Amino acid sequence: MKYNIYISLPQNAKYILDTLHKNGYQSFLTGGCVRDCILGRSPEDWDIATNALPDEIKSLFPKTADTGIRHGTVTVIIGNCKYEVTTFRIDGEYLDFRKPQSVTFTSSVENDLSRRDFTINAIAYNPEEGIVDPFGGIEDIKAGIIRTVGSPDKRFGEDALRMLRAVRFSAQLSFSIDKSTLNSIEKNCRLIEYISAERIRDELTKILLSDNPLCFSLLMDTGLIRYTLPEFEPCFITDQNNPYHAYNVALHTLYSAANIEKDKILRWTMLLHDIGKPGVKTTDSKGIDHFYNHQLLSTRLSKIAMERLKFDKKSMDKILLLIKYHDMQIKTDPKSVRKAMSKIGEDMFENLLKVIEADKKAQNPKLLQKRTEKFTKLWEIYEDIRDKKQCTGLKSLAVCGDDLIALGIKPGKRIKELLEYLLERVIEEPELNKKETLLGLLCQHHGTK
Repeated sequence: MKYNIYISLPQNAKYILDTLHKNGYQSFLTGGCVRDCILGRSPEDWDIATNALPDEIKSLFPKTADTGIRHGTVTVIIGNCKYEVTTFRIDGEYLDFRKPQSVTFTSSVENDLSRRDFTINAIAYNPEEGIVDPFGGIEDIKAGIIRTVGSPDKRFGEDALRMLRAVRFSAQLSFSIDKSTLNSIEKNCRLIEYISAERIRDELTKILLSDNPLCFSLLMDTGLIRYTLPEFEPCFITDQNNPYHAYNVALHTLYSAANIEKDKILRWTMLLHDIGKPGVKTTDSKGIDHFYNHQLLSTRLSKIAMERLKFDKKSMDKILLLIKYHDMQIKTDPKSVRKAMSKIGEDMFENLLKVIEADKKAQNPKLLQKRTEKFTKLWEIYEDIRDKKQCTGLKSLAVCGDDLIALGIKPGKRIKELLEYLLERVIEEPELNKKETLLGLLCQHHGTK
C-alpha cells in the first residue's frame, strides 16, 4: 500500500542519505526513527540502512568508526553527532536466543526489514521512494498494536529480549500487544533467562520511566516477572485489607511509581519499596492486615535484586536509603523536619519527601485530601529551612574537627562525639550555629578550654 507520508529530516541525516544516493546506492531511514516520526514523536536516533557495503560506506565519508562492522554497521561521525549506517542484511541462525551467529548482506531493503522484531519497527523511508512497509507496520501504528514480524515464536526464539521490548513499547507508546504475540511471550517467557542481567535491567528501567509504569503488570500476566524480578511476583497476590489501602501491594506500588517524576532512582525506589510486605504480612483478630517492619525486608530483598541486575553502587545506595526510610513519620514542625533531614542526609531529603508523598497518594483515595494538606505544610517547612540555610548536617556545622583539635582535644572518637552533640543542639536551635557560640558551648558543658 502506498502512503503519502513526508518525514522532515535533520540536515546531517539528509546529507548521509543524499551522499549514498548520489553515489548510486539505495539508502533508507529505518526502525524507531521512522516509527516515531509517523507518531509525531522526536526520534532519539536516526538509523540508516543501505545496500552499500561497509567499506563502501567508509569510503564516502571523511570520519567513521567501525562500531559493528561484523554485522555491517559503520558509524558516520559529523561534528559531535553519530549516525549508524548498516548494510541491508539477513541474519543467520540464532543458537543462544540472543544474537545471530552470522549475517549475510543483501541488496533488498524488504529482506532487511523482514528480520526486524515488530511491524512498527519494520518500516523504511527515503524522500525519493517514500515509505516502504511490507509488513503492515503503519496500519499497526494506526491501530496501536505491537505485533511481531512473522511468527512470534520465531522472533522470540531469535532474541528473547524482544519479549521485554514488546512490554516496553506497549508502555512507552500506550499500545496493546497483539494476542498471538502476547500468547507467545507467555509460552516462551523462560527464554529470558538467556539474556544478560544488564539488558534486562535496562528494559525494566525503560518500562518504569515510561508514561505507563502500570504496564509492569504485563510481566506478571506473561510470566516474565518470574525470570526478571522474582522478588516482586508475590506482590501481585498480596492483598492489603487495611483502612489505609485500596489496592493490593503490586497495584499500590505501580500507582506510586506513576505518581513520581520520571527519574531512575525515584521510580526504582517506588517499585521496590514494598516488596518486603508479602513476607511480613499478618492479620489481626478483626481481619485487618498489617506489615510491620516491611521496610527492613524490602531493603534486603531490593539489594539482592539490584545486585543480580548489576546496578551500579551509587544508584543502589541511593535507592536502598530511600526504601529504608520511606515510611518515616515526619511531624509538620521545623524541628522534626530538621531531624529528618539530618538522619537521611541533606542531599537526599527532597527525594525522600517525594517518595513518601508518592507512596501516600497511592493508598486510600479517601484519605488523600488530609494527607495533601500535610505534605503542602512539610514542603513549606523544608523550603524555609533550605532557604535560610539552616544546618542539618556536619558539613554545614559552623565548626569542624580542626577547630576542636585547636582547643586541645585529641583526634579520635571524642571529636566525632562532640561534633554530633553540637549538631544536635543546632538542629534544636538553628541560631546557635556560629563558631564562637558552639565553641563556647563545648567549654561550658564539656570542660574543654
